[in-house]
Amino acid sequence: MMSVQNTSDILQQRRAYNESLAAAADTVRAPWFPLTVLAVLLAFPALQFVGNYNYVLHLLLYTACYVVMASGWNILGGFAGYISLGHNVFFAVGGYFAGMIFARYGISTIALAPLAGLAAGALGYLIGLITLRVRGPSFIISSLALVMIFRILFENWDFVGGAAGVSLKANDLPVQWAKLPYYYAFVVMAAFAVWASYRIRHSKFGLGLRAISKDEIKSESAGIDTRFYKVLAFAISAFFVGMAGAVWGEYLTYIRPNIFLVILISVNMVLMCILGGKGTIAGPVIGAILIVAFNEFFVATLGASEINILATGLIMMLALMFFPLGIVGTLAKHRKLPRVLNWD
Repeated sequence: MMSVQNTSDILQQRRAYNESLAAAADTVRAPWFPLTVLAVLLAFPALQFVGNYNYVLHLLLYTACYVVMASGWNILGGFAGYISLGHNVFFAVGGYFAGMIFARYGISTIALAPLAGLAAGALGYLIGLITLRVRGPSFIISSLALVMIFRILFENWDFVGGAAGVSLKANDLPVQWAKLPYYYAFVVMAAFAVWASYRIRHSKFGLGLRAISKDEIKSESAGIDTRFYKVLAFAISAFFVGMAGAVWGEYLTYIRPNIFLVILISVNMVLMCILGGKGTIAGPVIGAILIVAFNEFFVATLGASEINILATGLIMMLALMFFPLGIVGTLAKHRKLPRVLNWD
């Protein structure tokens, strides 16, 4: 009887301790901030009643698309520490999977996005079983080879239109409202990707991924099934990128290899996470916002040439000189992270 009472007391003490930790964490967090941002984004299209904000809507949905992909990439590259430069393969798989069904049967890619994500995730699981046998530079090279293989495949596959691709029907909404379905789809997917990243980071699975990132051999010695964890992280990561690709194809009204299978897309995912803070929740979001903003600013001022790419690269270099762990990571390390950016 005494032992039962002692066990009950210990459990109560642990519960009280955990509650105190949660309360202390809340003093340095602002959980209301991302919810407020989401509410503002959901309400933003109402401005279309008083003016033409199509360009701003495009920038916002484009940024949200990259938030989905960068947050997904972060599960593998940030949490587990495996840098992939081939994730645009899943962007293409999601786009082609949903786009071909839409072209033949008229089912919106927005409705098909979860299914396209699952298809990309299943492919990611199979690819992960093979490519995650190697580590470091070998894994990065294998991910690059993956892009080349799939580009050759899609360019020579007549069923999906080959190099010319397939045109998709535009929606029947007036020009003023034509972007809205895709805008809301990307904003909701971005919110879901950020929420899922948070849940994964604070789960046993996320703890295992972070242990693998620190020291994979010690993680194996501690009893973590590192192979399963890595492959599952690869699949989940591919799922989010595939969902984004599904909707992006219909938004552009065509699917073709040269809009999905270009290395710049994968590089952007990586740079967004590195700039914002790899392995953090807010990092990919901050990185996506900044890189899209940099690109738009330099294209507007310098034109669509190599000069704007150079300017963006210089900004990235300077940012990483002062924020070597990314903006969120470096500020957190020095205890200067604002509450509104502490989503971890």
